[in-house]
Amino acid sequence: MFFSAKSALSHERKAELLSFEREAGARFKDLDLLNLAFTHRSCANEDSTHSLNNERLEFLGDSVLGMVVATYLYEILVEKLEGELARVKSYVVSEEALAIIAKRLEVDRYLLIGKGEELSGGREKKALLADAMEAIIGAFYLDSGYEAVERFVLSLVEPEIEKFLQNRHRKDYKTILQEYLQKYHRCYPKYILVKKTGPDHDRTFWMSCGVGGVEYGPAQGKNKKEAEQSAAKEAYDAIVAKGGLEAARLLQVEAQ
Repeated sequence: MFFSAKSALSHERKAELLSFEREAGARFKDLDLLNLAFTHRSCANEDSTHSLNNERLEFLGDSVLGMVVATYLYEILVEKLEGELARVKSYVVSEEALAIIAKRLEVDRYLLIGKGEELSGGREKKALLADAMEAIIGAFYLDSGYEAVERFVLSLVEPEIEKFLQNRHRKDYKTILQEYLQKYHRCYPKYILVKKTGPDHDRTFWMSCGVGGVEYGPAQGKNKKEAEQSAAKEAYDAIVAKGGLEAARLLQVEAQ
């Protein structure tokens, strides 16, 4: 059973939360729970009136989000193989996509953050916005149950799924790969220049991407950044989309 430490929300704060509810299309029975979802640890650390933060809700929301998205993709993409489903899901639940959704709902307006985080531009940080979005999902699940949160999540992610399927999302494979590895494998990709070919005015760069002792590539590009993106795509496709022996090999290396 979830225990929420009640706080005396001001009339101004209640009005803000009700405004968010209208914008998001999610009605909470417990506004304190919604308020907690907006409470970053920097605020809890600096303000004794906020003894809790949104990290536990974030943890819960991440799992709820994954379940809703996976079930939806399984039901609508009946022709797709497992690897292709994983590829769509990894984008939809990524920091990039969640930050876009958070900005659409103006989550930054409602965040409770500490002074230091405020001064460092915390309201604009993708990671902070994505985490808050997961916390809101976790809070709504506790508040209203699975069916309600499923409807809420799908109303948010369906545009991002459609964007991905129509190939209109921003394919920054370096960012997507790094986020995936950090979240599921706690490691980082390493990019290595293998060779350069061609004259100075028409160079071709060859980069490889190393992950957990496994090397992907080399892939080519007209500059290092382009070659790194190509190598990151090869690694991403092998680890996330194709899986199989390559993914198993990666996990074996990490376990050593």
